[in-house]
Amino acid sequence: MQLIPTTPTIKGPSDRFAGDVYLNTLCQGQAPSRFMAAMVRFTPGARTNWHSHPLGQTLHCTDGTGIVGTRDGTVIVMRPGDTVHTPPGEEHWHGATRDSMMCHLALAEHLDGASATWLEPVTDQAYEAAHPQTRR
Repeated sequence: MQLIPTTPTIKGPSDRFAGDVYLNTLCQGQAPSRFMAAMVRFTPGARTNWHSHPLGQTLHCTDGTGIVGTRDGTVIVMRPGDTVHTPPGEEHWHGATRDSMMCHLALAEHLDGASATWLEPVTDQAYEAAHPQTRR
């Protein structure tokens, strides 16, 4: 057993995120483990680019209200306590709603050293189109 030291908070790179996003790596598995975990905080309106994961990804919302969208137009609203799984290879994006911060745990596995394939930014139009579905 070991206590894993706290990592510095880093700003999400602009080639993968729109808006202000902050990341803390929680765990980077040592071989043979492929597990990685991060805490990701999104300011209102911030979001990832489109991306996919070779072995899938699980997101667990800890605070705020978030959106997860897929290429086929499916939108899931995440609130504290909600967990969303994207299967291997599914192109998706996630982020905060326009009027709420959002924090989630991002859980994934590496395959051949990569945990994600990053794609183009989510357009403002696609982001806005997801918002009517955030109302309960």
